[in-house]
Amino acid sequence: MKNIHHSRTSNELAGVTELGSNETHYSSDYDPSVLETFVNKHPQNDYLVTFDGYEFTSLCPKTGQPDFANVFISYIPTEKMVESKSLKLYLFSFRNHGDFHEDCMNIILDDLYKLMNPKYIEVLGLFTPRGGISIYPFVNRVNPDFETEELRNLAFQRKLNFLGNIQNYGRAIR
Repeated sequence: MKNIHHSRTSNELAGVTELGSNETHYSSDYDPSVLETFVNKHPQNDYLVTFDGYEFTSLCPKTGQPDFANVFISYIPTEKMVESKSLKLYLFSFRNHGDFHEDCMNIILDDLYKLMNPKYIEVLGLFTPRGGISIYPFVNRVNPDFETEELRNLAFQRKLNFLGNIQNYGRAIR
């Protein structure tokens, strides 16, 4: 067996408890406390981290009907980064959560922003159509502690790109 070099110390991994555990608890209620972080070893670099949660489910707050979505989360980290298994468990915790699509995406952004304090973060939900209408909520935020003209332009450009891309996406699936 190959000897693996570990680049992270046990102190750096202290907040990561779900990854590699033999028992995984799936919360049946919305639960931001399952989110875990680890130390960003490259805070001097501005880089974008993107997650694609393609099994997102929540409930309509009025009818209780399930809603399904691909959720894309992108952020530029500072000192902390979200651990992916905890993010999966967090997104799963929306399964029985009753809220509108737009609310869910804003809640996700707010929870991750509080957890990590990133320079920039965005959340996009590509929800499957219900009643012949698709809803694609997009929300982003620039951290005022790191706000620069470049980041403000990035946030604005991402919104413009989203609008253009979503129009093309909508045409492509019809």
